[in-house]
Amino acid sequence: MKGSERVVHEFGPFYDSDSKVLILGSIPSPKSREQGFYYGHPRNRFWSVLAALFCEETPETVEDRKAFLTRHRIALWDVLDSCEIRGAEDSSIRDPQPNDMRLILDAADIAAVFTTGGKAAKLYEKLCLPVCGVPAMSLPSTSPANCAFSTDRLVKEYGKILKYL
Repeated sequence: MKGSERVVHEFGPFYDSDSKVLILGSIPSPKSREQGFYYGHPRNRFWSVLAALFCEETPETVEDRKAFLTRHRIALWDVLDSCEIRGAEDSSIRDPQPNDMRLILDAADIAAVFTTGGKAAKLYEKLCLPVCGVPAMSLPSTSPANCAFSTDRLVKEYGKILKYL
């Protein structure tokens, strides 16, 4: 596909044995790969949405984000280990190769799995669910491209994770 590149996940999952909720994107965006951590694009609302859920300041640095996740028992990873993709366009994903969710599911007592965005949900259902057997609940994308969802509406939707923490 014109303008696409083969992307291989460049950093591992973030979790520990106390993690209770696993949130999965599709594959890191160019900005996230540049930073070496999840949801790195400055206009992505993921971190501000989670901060609002817990009535905290938005964590800005990778270290602050990791501390935030640990404090709230949230694990992060992506559905895909690699794929062909154009920029950060999930709709352009081709030849997806999944991560093995059992890595986290066997190491932590995960109460619920969530996916962010429709593409991550579809890929998880097709590629990961048959292997790990744990269904995921779909959350809307926090990408700036998802202008159908206001930040307030995203906070309400992401509030679903709270009952599993």
